[in-house]
Amino acid sequence: MFGKRIKLFKLLGFEVNIDLSWTIIAVLITWSLAKGLFPYWHPGLEQETYWLMGVVGALGLFISIVAHEFCHSIVARKFGMPMKGITLFIFGGVAEMGDEPPTAKAEFSMAIVGPLSSLAIAVIFYLIYHWGESVGWNPPINVVLKYIAYINAILAAFNLLPAFPLDGGRVLRSILWGAKGDLRWATRVSSAIGSAFGIGLIVLGIFQFIYGNIIGGLWMFLIGMFLKNAAQMSYQQLLVRKALEGEKVRRFMNTSPVAVQDSITVEHLVEDYIYKYHYKMFPVMSGDKLVGCITTRQVKEIPREAWSRETIREAASECSAENTISPDTDAIKALGLMTQSGVSRLLVVENGRLVGIVTLKDLLDFFSLKVELEDKD
Repeated sequence: MFGKRIKLFKLLGFEVNIDLSWTIIAVLITWSLAKGLFPYWHPGLEQETYWLMGVVGALGLFISIVAHEFCHSIVARKFGMPMKGITLFIFGGVAEMGDEPPTAKAEFSMAIVGPLSSLAIAVIFYLIYHWGESVGWNPPINVVLKYIAYINAILAAFNLLPAFPLDGGRVLRSILWGAKGDLRWATRVSSAIGSAFGIGLIVLGIFQFIYGNIIGGLWMFLIGMFLKNAAQMSYQQLLVRKALEGEKVRRFMNTSPVAVQDSITVEHLVEDYIYKYHYKMFPVMSGDKLVGCITTRQVKEIPREAWSRETIREAASECSAENTISPDTDAIKALGLMTQSGVSRLLVVENGRLVGIVTLKDLLDFFSLKVELEDKD
C-alpha cells in the first residue's frame, strides 16, 4: 500500500510515519482551503492570511487523523493485538496491525472507536468555535476552528460507511463474525460490500468528470479504486494467513540452497550465479561457514571495471534480522518479514549454520495449492 516512509515521532510506544504520498494531499488541501473554502466562508481577508489559514487547517487535519488512528491503536493494544505503528498516506491514515483481531468484540471495539473519536473532536472544536464567535475572536481563528469541526464530522461519517476496510466495514464484519462465528465468511461478505462501494465511487467519479467537475471526479475515482483494491486485498490477506497459519518455515525451505564462496570475484558471481540462477540475493560461505550475503544491489554499486579483481569477501554484508529466519518460525512471520523488508528470499539459519532458503514463491505456491484443494466457497 505504501511507498517510501519517513518516521516522524514515537508516542505511547507507537511509531508515527508519513508516506511521501501524503505530501501531495497536504499541498492540495492547503491550496483548496486558501483559494477556495476559506475565501468562500469569509471573504475580504488578505491572501497571505488565507494561505496561513490553509496551512493551519491542513495541520489540523493531520493531527485529527493521527488522533483517530491512535485511538484505534490504543484499543487494539488493550485487546492484545500487535500494532506496528501508524502511517499517513495519500488517502488518510492507517493503524498497522500485525495480525487479525482475536475476537469479534475486539474488532468491534477497535473499529468503532475511530469514528467516535472523530465525532468527539468535531463536537469539541464546534463548541470552541461557537464560543469564539460569541466572544468576538478574530475571524481567521474561528474559520479554521469551524473547518476542523467540519472535516472531523465528515471523517466520522465517511468511516462509518459499511465498506470494508473502512471502520464501518470492520464494524459490519465484527457483527457478521459474532453472529455466525466465521471470520472468513464475514470478511468475504464485508469485502464484497466494500468492493461494491468502491465501484460505485468509480462510476460516480466518471460521471462527475464528464459533467465538468474534473478535480472532484478524479478524486472520487481514485478513492473508489483504492477502496475496491483494499477490500479485495484484505480478503486475500486473510486467506493467506489462514492457509499458512501454524505452518513452520522448515516445511517450505529449500535445504540445498545455491551459495557462493567468499573467495570468488564479483565477475564470477555475476556470470556464473546471478545470470544463471536469476536470484537477487545469495548466501556467502567461507568453507561451510555462513559469513554473510550478497545482493544484486550491492553488486550494482561496485564499478564495472573492479568486478574482475574484487572478491565477494570484500563486497558482502553481514547477515541481519532482515534477511535471516529460524526454521521453526511461523510462516506468517516469514511472510511479514519479506513484506516489511521488501525481499523475496530469506536465509534459514539454525545455531549460526545455514540450513536452507525460503522464498516468497515457495509460500505463495503452497497457498495457491491449499486453496485449490480445500476451498469450498
